[in-house]
Amino acid sequence: MGHRGAFWHLGTLGSTNRAGVWRRLVCQAHVYAKRRQGRLGENAYSYQVKTYGHPSKKGFKDVIHEWKAEKLNTHALLKYFKSIGAKYFVALANHHDHFDNFNSTYQPWNSVNVGPKKDIIGLFKKSAVKYKIPFGVSSHDDRFLSWWLPAFGADTSGPKKGAPYDGRITKADGKGKWWEGLDPADLYGLPPEKRTSEWIKSLKETYVKRIDELVSKYDVDMLWFDGYGFPYGDYGKEVCTYFFNHQLQEHGKITAVIAGKFNNEPSTVKDIERGGATKILPYPWQGTLTFGSWFYKKDKPIRHNARTVIETLTDIMSKNGNLLLNVELLPDGTIPHDHKLILDTIGMWMNRNAEAIYASKPWKIYGDNLASANKPVKGISETDLATAKKQSEDFNERTIASPAYPHDEVRFTTKSNTLYVFVLNPAAGLIELPSLGLSSPYNSKKIISIKLLGSAKKISFKQDKDKLQFHVPELAGDKHTKVFAIKGVL
Repeated sequence: MGHRGAFWHLGTLGSTNRAGVWRRLVCQAHVYAKRRQGRLGENAYSYQVKTYGHPSKKGFKDVIHEWKAEKLNTHALLKYFKSIGAKYFVALANHHDHFDNFNSTYQPWNSVNVGPKKDIIGLFKKSAVKYKIPFGVSSHDDRFLSWWLPAFGADTSGPKKGAPYDGRITKADGKGKWWEGLDPADLYGLPPEKRTSEWIKSLKETYVKRIDELVSKYDVDMLWFDGYGFPYGDYGKEVCTYFFNHQLQEHGKITAVIAGKFNNEPSTVKDIERGGATKILPYPWQGTLTFGSWFYKKDKPIRHNARTVIETLTDIMSKNGNLLLNVELLPDGTIPHDHKLILDTIGMWMNRNAEAIYASKPWKIYGDNLASANKPVKGISETDLATAKKQSEDFNERTIASPAYPHDEVRFTTKSNTLYVFVLNPAAGLIELPSLGLSSPYNSKKIISIKLLGSAKKISFKQDKDKLQFHVPELAGDKHTKVFAIKGVL
């Protein structure tokens, strides 16, 4: 995309712990898991029974029917995101639940037919065009076959013991009901004992048609896949080929971006979920982050605030990456007030330090005084721990609960003839950077000036062969990462 910095993603949104849903629970199968009360889906089954009914009668299909997004204003959202620093935007097209958030020809369970009765992707596309912001979509569909298996089970105890969940309801059972004419098998898939190789092949072929229609009908700029590798293997590669060819035919050149958890795939952008690279990568990449869960879940404390998002963005930029920040909306399509306050603060910081962020590049090293670099990260994300243990980068995020950065630890970016120094956890006083001494192995030259972005205060400094010393001024009430522009050192 050619932009350094943050972009914003209307990702996996909603909550089974609220009345209604703004995009489905990331582990929607917990609705059917009476005894599977994991961290992400804690109390989901009991809430489902209390709010909607027992999943033998009312399951996930009924939850999305309740979701209306009645206050969704995509123009207002895109205008706001752009005002606080977004340079491109990604909206969720389909998730692990097999439901399409667009006017889908090949999936009748979509947001035009069910729930909001709105073309969510179409609305965001129009707003992206209006505000001239590159528009991406995300697809998480390829794990639904296994994630929906609990929908075909039943309680093993209690008054509803043995009553099949609504994954086994048929199209004929919908007569006279709100979902008449819709086949639950198109949402949940067939019961596991009826899944033949021919049916699975047909499902994958339909997936190709769904995503081909998505990227062409809405002429998207970016396609982001969740999961590891290409969705459905070669079928996902076929989608990517179509996407690139569509861009070439429509625009005369390929500006499209495909992102996901890929390794050694030169046509794609590497995605690191809830974490970051451990070194400067030679190619652009992106990290993904969310304040709490991938959906708004008020009964659990958030993992990130403005400080930790800014620190994460800074670390990612210093290593040649961009940040995808998930925005957790309420069921009605609006930003929660507590999250809006965080976003406002991030936006003020982004706008104040824009020159060090956008179109910047990494320096020879990503930082100095790296006391925190090799410390293990505590408080693993809400994810599959077995998967996390295999990854050196995914899920290695620092959160509110992580130890604070040392006051002298910094990150670097460059643009033109300026080196930008990001002091992650600033404190008023002297700071020393060995990498910027005149005898540094990084060929640091004689410094002409140092300026604190967003301030008129004069910055005093001293540079000798061993180090650079400069004073971090006291700014009342501002404890977030401070950015200094250094001239002459490059």
